[in-house]
Amino acid sequence: MSYELWIGARYAGLARSRRRTGGGDRFVSFIAASSMAGIALGVAALIIVLSVMNGFQTQVRDRMLSVLPHVELYVQGMAPEQVLAEWEQIAAIAKENSQVSGAAPFVAAQGMIVRGDALTGVQVRGVDPGREDAVSDVSGQMIAGQLDALKPGSYDIVLGNQVAGMLGVTTGDTVMVLAPQGSISPAGFAPRMRQFTVSGIFSSGYYEFDASLAFINFEDAAKVFRDSGSSGVRLRIQDMQQAPRVAHELRQDLPSVVQARDWTENNRTWFAAVQTEKRMMFLILALIVAVAAFNLLSSLVMAVKDKRSDIAILRTLGATPREVARIFLVQGSLIGVVGTLVGVGLGMLVAYNIDVIVPFIERLMGVQFLPQQIYFISELPSNPQMDDIIIIAATSLILSLLATLYPSWRASSLQPAQVLRHD
Repeated sequence: MSYELWIGARYAGLARSRRRTGGGDRFVSFIAASSMAGIALGVAALIIVLSVMNGFQTQVRDRMLSVLPHVELYVQGMAPEQVLAEWEQIAAIAKENSQVSGAAPFVAAQGMIVRGDALTGVQVRGVDPGREDAVSDVSGQMIAGQLDALKPGSYDIVLGNQVAGMLGVTTGDTVMVLAPQGSISPAGFAPRMRQFTVSGIFSSGYYEFDASLAFINFEDAAKVFRDSGSSGVRLRIQDMQQAPRVAHELRQDLPSVVQARDWTENNRTWFAAVQTEKRMMFLILALIVAVAAFNLLSSLVMAVKDKRSDIAILRTLGATPREVARIFLVQGSLIGVVGTLVGVGLGMLVAYNIDVIVPFIERLMGVQFLPQQIYFISELPSNPQMDDIIIIAATSLILSLLATLYPSWRASSLQPAQVLRHD
């Protein structure tokens, strides 16, 4: 081991000398340990918070995609009834792509639901109950009734639990569905309306969908929304992350009247907001690591000042300014590396076991951090991603290395004659 590495490790508190250490050495070791602890806590906090944010994003995304398809094919310039008569041909072309695992027809429209004095706007989805399981998990989210009850001509409707709550309806009740288009009579504009019977209620766990979605049979939707609805084919693919690529390939294979949109396009605003929030959270929490790096810089400056006599003696024994600088570079780098490794280990330990740690704290303190009736989830999700961990560790190491540059230069520029004359 070179003497620069040995002395730097000793100043960092990672190596011991054979003689009894004095108060100066203990003080240098203490400030080195505090700097190391600051870096470790900052790194651990970053990993834990970003893992929890990733967990929330994953849960929300999965709940959204339990209702939404991975890819939607919209047919332009054709009435819904005509599209429903030819949708199998479009699905057959789409299934030639090896990623496509399921297909089902749909009709989508905006409408209003009226029940007494209560009125709310909804997104109406006309679906084929027999094929809907191939593209979504709505049938498994039913809390009352069955999706299979949506028979052609029955004019039954399945509502989200929030919509049903706002309207004050349950299964068996009737509601009035209003389409945007209608007819003009001498009495004025009359919207097209139809009475539907509530045959089921679903709960996806995602408030926006539960408060705005309603499902009816696709043939009934084609009749009620024949002038205002859009129609096409919903697809499910094997790997949801490949949806943008699959949508692009389908645009090349299908006729120009068919437009393909994947789930990332349909929810672009939400995912952009989540990514922006994640970046801002990273920058804010990275300030903890930056503060620890400034603490490291100040501790190294204090170490240089405390070891002026040692530096002067090394210089008189033949050590070059570059070798002196390497001593403090080693000291700062070791503090940064050890602090980063400890922080990564602590952060990953908590992130991978947060489902055990949080319930223990809740029982210990007698509180519940995530009431299920408010957040629709009872456990704090965590999804550590290796890319985030690598970026956090690299940021910590870079800041730690930068913090060592000035103290190392300061130590190398000391003049031994002046130091020894004053000491």
